[in-house]
Amino acid sequence: MGLNVYLSGEIHTDWREQIIDGAQGLDITFISPVTDHDASDDCGVAILGEEPNKYWHDHKGAMVNAIRTRKGIADADVVVVRFGEKYKQWNAAFDAGYAAALGKSLIVLHGPDHQHALKEVDAAALAVAEQPSQVVEVLRYVLTGTLPG
Repeated sequence: MGLNVYLSGEIHTDWREQIIDGAQGLDITFISPVTDHDASDDCGVAILGEEPNKYWHDHKGAMVNAIRTRKGIADADVVVVRFGEKYKQWNAAFDAGYAAALGKSLIVLHGPDHQHALKEVDAAALAVAEQPSQVVEVLRYVLTGTLPG
């Protein structure tokens, strides 16, 4: 049994690489949004044409990015959503809700400071982790049935 895992959420730390590196040897295909912040913000106008109004600039980018996000979440067996410390990730909360609505297995990753703010998101998840290594161990257990250690 293999897994398709979509890695959603904050782009300012190396949490994705930690999970991918930790999962070496497991039958997992990882998918993620575009994590180049400038490319993600500007994809709509770079492809579809400039917008003088920042709202429409952002709107075009959000729509183009949504194609990748919807496909990635739809094809995923497991969706991991990371909420970082520095920024409000409204898009991550949206991705978690979308994944839950599709009945996807959801793992939420955040620190203890976000427990209260994310209580509804956590309630929809099948696992809530604080460290990328815990996500790896959940995935390992799902695939192999083995416990850490």
